[in-house]
Amino acid sequence: TSTMCSATSTKTVDPKIIDLLNKDPEGLAHVSLEYFPPRTEQGVKNLHARMERMLANTKCLYTDMTWGAGGSTAELSLELALHAQKTGHVSNLHLTCTNMEKDGDPIKGVHDALKEAHDGGIRNIVALRGDPQEGEDEWTATKGGFTCALDLVRYIRKEFGDDFGISVAGYPEGHPNRISELTEDEAKNMSESELSRCCTHDGITYVCRDEDYKKEMDYLKEKVDAGADFIITQMFFDAEVFKTFVKDCRTWGINCPVVPGLMCINAYPGFKKMTKFCKTRVPKALEEKMESMKDDADAIKKFGVEYGAEVCRTLLDSGVKILHFYTLNLEKVVYGITDELGITSGLTEQSNESDAKDMVAVGSAWARAGDTIKCSAGQGVVKEIKSDGAAVVEIDGKEVQLAKGSYEKVF
Repeated sequence: TSTMCSATSTKTVDPKIIDLLNKDPEGLAHVSLEYFPPRTEQGVKNLHARMERMLANTKCLYTDMTWGAGGSTAELSLELALHAQKTGHVSNLHLTCTNMEKDGDPIKGVHDALKEAHDGGIRNIVALRGDPQEGEDEWTATKGGFTCALDLVRYIRKEFGDDFGISVAGYPEGHPNRISELTEDEAKNMSESELSRCCTHDGITYVCRDEDYKKEMDYLKEKVDAGADFIITQMFFDAEVFKTFVKDCRTWGINCPVVPGLMCINAYPGFKKMTKFCKTRVPKALEEKMESMKDDADAIKKFGVEYGAEVCRTLLDSGVKILHFYTLNLEKVVYGITDELGITSGLTEQSNESDAKDMVAVGSAWARAGDTIKCSAGQGVVKEIKSDGAAVVEIDGKEVQLAKGSYEKVF
């Protein structure tokens, strides 16, 4: 039984997403949408308006709000998730184990966030380990704190019983930390399953080896057995990889819903940066098409709709009943895809992205060594991110240090 949740509230309480997923969609498929906390106050206001529009237009089943890298957006993530809950969304709050120490207690930050979410009517949590803290390349656990998402799932179930619905991340191509760089000889000797999920970036082949993939699946089974209701996947661009992953889940005795996480192709630089960073498999035909139109931003968006719809059709044909879109806080490509599929109609013409410049993530979740950034002094390449979020940047051959918040990533 719950130890925390006996208090009653007059606020409307969200349903659990798993209960919604267990009902068949009225149309072709359910849609769910994911957003991140914008950097500026104006961005937050614009996001409020976009979320309201997209809820009305897509009738999305639920709305995800991400938790920033290293816990960098904790307060704003919670505020936005609570705002979503109050304005008619079924709110699915991402929560990570990273940098959540409070008053000297390594888990108090997590406990307080869960309690505030619960008091505000939120009943759905995405339990994640999280990214490294700002300025760090490797993830490390706080002494006495959680070491992984499994710990967080267990803690939620122990402290809050069954009050929260819990989802966890699944990695069809393997977690980036378990993806290995291969030599030329190793790349020639991959197993059939490794060949089906490997990727190549800048001429280097990467893959989650079979023995590591098995560990990933064993761990995913532990998360589900500990109380997770369903799985949302990391982005992918090869529908066959997702289909294989679902089959593997069933083989492992993981029988809960597996929701495909779909990254919308909005721009060439963002696509290249993200797929390389996450070591995402990019089918050769997709890579060639993106290269052929990389300098035509409008053509990329149009193709993003076509390719997204093609992937979605393959998923729907395989039995998928919900499409989870990583919106990047934008709407045009999402609307294009849902219109193309017939889930919605006439939304493409209504889309308005005049506020795109305000839809930049808080903190340095995307600002890492090698990224291109812009600031008042011009454009440069990040050489290092300091622990306080400041960036050492090379601009016109000279290294300068920029304070956190004074630069933004160029996508």
